[in-house]
Amino acid sequence: MACFNGSHLTRPGDLPDVHVSQGYRERPSRLPGAVVWTRDMTVDVATPVLPDGCMDLLWINGRLAIAGPDTRAYHPTADRPARVTGIRFFPGVAPTLLGVPAHALLDGRPDLADVWTLAETRRAMRLFESAPSPTAGLEAIAHWRTASADPVDLIVSRIVTELRSGTTTVATLAADLGLGPRRLHRISLTAFGYGPKILARILRMQRALALARAGTPLAETAAITGYSDQPHLSREIRDFTGLSLTELLGP
Repeated sequence: MACFNGSHLTRPGDLPDVHVSQGYRERPSRLPGAVVWTRDMTVDVATPVLPDGCMDLLWINGRLAIAGPDTRAYHPTADRPARVTGIRFFPGVAPTLLGVPAHALLDGRPDLADVWTLAETRRAMRLFESAPSPTAGLEAIAHWRTASADPVDLIVSRIVTELRSGTTTVATLAADLGLGPRRLHRISLTAFGYGPKILARILRMQRALALARAGTPLAETAAITGYSDQPHLSREIRDFTGLSLTELLGP
């Protein structure tokens, strides 16, 4: 349930097809830079949400909420709802749309009412309640906010594209963008919730997991994605998720 591994500003028609796994369904959103998803907690009760650089707008337990950027795996609690619906924004997209810097939501899942004004929250609820489905309601809210939001900064888009490719270092990226390290760090905190080095590690972990789940041997996966060896990959996975590779990949 990670962000799509293509460009985070891709047009909807270029996004991947519907993705379905046990208890989870995802499809491209009508908005660029997002997917919509549902998760049936009565079926998918154990899968953790892993750090992926993304942020979500959620409909959960009869309320609108935000899932901020994660630096560790999120495990649904025992009082989880039967069904969760969300719209997931690719890295760097949500802060301008939500009107709040990503670092203010780091590892958080606040109610929307705790982030927006009363007037904004009421309008969001009206849009949601008038939509034919929860996913359509979340898209309606996102569309409303997109109309008045600034476009994603091209520097932010470049940061994601370059770090996702795994072909550059943070120092090289800063030089290519003509930015000092502190300026790059400040931009990253606002757009992603953490600095570029953490973003690079998270995106590399997601690349590695995608390869491993596709059947690539772990030693080869580690080499392809730039880890020094398989134990290095395993340590990074555990640092971010608290789980071993075996636990994440399953039987």
